[in-house]
Amino acid sequence: MSSDDEREERELDLTSPEVITKYKSAAEIVNRALQLVISECKPKAKIVDICEKGDSFIREQTGNMYKNVKKKIERGVAFPTCVSVNNTICHFSPLASDESVLEEGDIVKIDLGCHIDGFIAVVGHTHALQSGPVTGRAADVIAAANTAAEVALRLVRPGKKNKDVTEAIQKVAAAYDCKIVEGVLSHQLKQFVIDGNKVILSVSNPDTRVDDAEFEENEVYAVDIVTSTGEGKPKLLDEKSTTIYKRAVDKNYHLKMKSSRFIFSEINQKFPIMPFTARALEEKRARLGLLECVNHDLLQPYPVLHEKPGDYVAHIKFTVLLMPNGSDRITSHSLQELQPSKTIDDPEIKAWLALGTKTKKKGGGKKKKAKKSGEKAESTEAEPMEATTNGAAAQE
Repeated sequence: MSSDDEREERELDLTSPEVITKYKSAAEIVNRALQLVISECKPKAKIVDICEKGDSFIREQTGNMYKNVKKKIERGVAFPTCVSVNNTICHFSPLASDESVLEEGDIVKIDLGCHIDGFIAVVGHTHALQSGPVTGRAADVIAAANTAAEVALRLVRPGKKNKDVTEAIQKVAAAYDCKIVEGVLSHQLKQFVIDGNKVILSVSNPDTRVDDAEFEENEVYAVDIVTSTGEGKPKLLDEKSTTIYKRAVDKNYHLKMKSSRFIFSEINQKFPIMPFTARALEEKRARLGLLECVNHDLLQPYPVLHEKPGDYVAHIKFTVLLMPNGSDRITSHSLQELQPSKTIDDPEIKAWLALGTKTKKKGGGKKKKAKKSGEKAESTEAEPMEATTNGAAAQE
């Protein structure tokens, strides 16, 4: 390995201050994009318009960075804005022709991501379209996701194992009489890799196996928690509703249809690595062309999944940097006031929540002050969470 290669290798993780800066800049844009999307979530608002505003904001903000550098730096959307409502679990980012709108009382799950030079920050959040506190089962499912996320934040740390997190989040969900949704994976993030090989499984079952892994210093994870008041078994109702895809970079195939070749060439130019939405393609040709690409494994689809009608689903996702001085959660948003019907009494969950996330160093540095208007400071100093919490305290 030449010294240049070694330098490349060495600089691409959190030991490089420049890499940390890029992660945190991406996170700041993601947190602001989420704030914008939440503010657009109003009754009768068209979902496609909200998704487009989220993506446009990310493109605009990242476009303003690293403009005058010699070497072109890739930057932009790392995961298209999704707005999944009520029993829709994930990946709803419809085409321009879709007329779906939000209604008063909807439980809205927002999911989006941004990257700068391939360093990715993602966030997922749940928001109820109502004034006043969220109560009943809707509050239970959001509190379950949030408390599970807080526990995961404290267990995704060097020396701990992925299966410790899988077991813990299921226990938290059960305490709220909810289920963790199966098939959701939390991935390690690396430069230009949104689905790294080290993963945390949401629910361990015979159908889904992942390799045991131990978390290590200087790694980055997207921790993804989805909870449900139903069975937690996602269903694909309609393949045609899939609009988000990612190029499978290791696959090649000579496409037969002209429309497929046209679309695939456009994808390779515009979205060679990160997930994208079919909305961004020439729509008339897209549907048929995408189908052939998916059938030959050139694209990995992100299907729209559902729980049963009447079930509530909540989603919290955050990006965490495993720094030498502890875990730094760089994406989040405060929750609405929750009044769940359950409280946490389990001593093991209380013990997890009582763990800090920072490694105490002698003569420790000053804490950053949180910003005004309920936003969190960029570096989230997650102190021990009050164990009697209603599940929202740690996000206030």
